[in-house]
Amino acid sequence: MHEMSIAQSLVDILKEEMARHNVHRLRSVKLHVGQLSAIVPESLSFCFNVIVSGTELEGARLDMEIIPLKAFCQDCRENFEVENYTFVCPLCQGTNIRTEAGQDLSIVEMEVD
Repeated sequence: MHEMSIAQSLVDILKEEMARHNVHRLRSVKLHVGQLSAIVPESLSFCFNVIVSGTELEGARLDMEIIPLKAFCQDCRENFEVENYTFVCPLCQGTNIRTEAGQDLSIVEMEVD
């Protein structure tokens, strides 16, 4: 389960940012989770809660928004959402595409006291 190491890295980043801004309580953190990031949101949430249990981050809410997989066809210049992991342009049926969104995991917002 790679979500445990991702959750640990997330907690490390959050603690570092909190120390940098001299805040002591994390209320919530909002993440964007790309559809193609290979992260299972329920597993990440579980791992996050296990790691923060008994720490100053306990009770923080983890909010995740799934970002759909989007691509750009380099042949016909069409932007489109990839459905069913079919990397074919719906307009020209070309396969010369570049993914544009939906692969990353990013911290979007932290709510702190």
